[in-house]
Amino acid sequence: MVPHAAGFTYVGLLIAIVVLGVALSAVGVVWRTQAQREREQELLFIGRDFERAIASYYRVGRQFPQAIEDLLEDKRGPLPVHHLRRFYNDPMTGAQNWSIIRLDALGIAGIASSSNLEPLKKKGFTMEEKAFEDAGCYCDWKFEYVPRILGRRRTNPTPPSAD
Repeated sequence: MVPHAAGFTYVGLLIAIVVLGVALSAVGVVWRTQAQREREQELLFIGRDFERAIASYYRVGRQFPQAIEDLLEDKRGPLPVHHLRRFYNDPMTGAQNWSIIRLDALGIAGIASSSNLEPLKKKGFTMEEKAFEDAGCYCDWKFEYVPRILGRRRTNPTPPSAD
């Protein structure tokens, strides 16, 4: 065996490891981007579910819920009504730390994510989601129900509680 051949094999193996490392890091970036896109879709679904639940609660008694728990079990009638099946985690933060949108003193009109990350999705929203275009953070994606008779009187979202 020629003594110089062993050195070339070692260099070739190092180059192969470097190429493999670069390829794996590219796969990681693609995976992270795909995971963020899936969390965005989940946020849109959950946000619309909260919006529908608040609308349902409002239609039943012409008032807004005072707490999220009111959506889980509405005890205003003879039988409890479940406008929302469960209290979802914010998919962008992984916790139940939603920013609550209140309509002055009337109650909860909606929610928004508490995440300050910049969304990947900037265009291609539905008509109801048109306000989300070019948002600077997920906290700008506000899911709210405001009856036409009230107009757009909402106040700023309350930040999530520290508990």
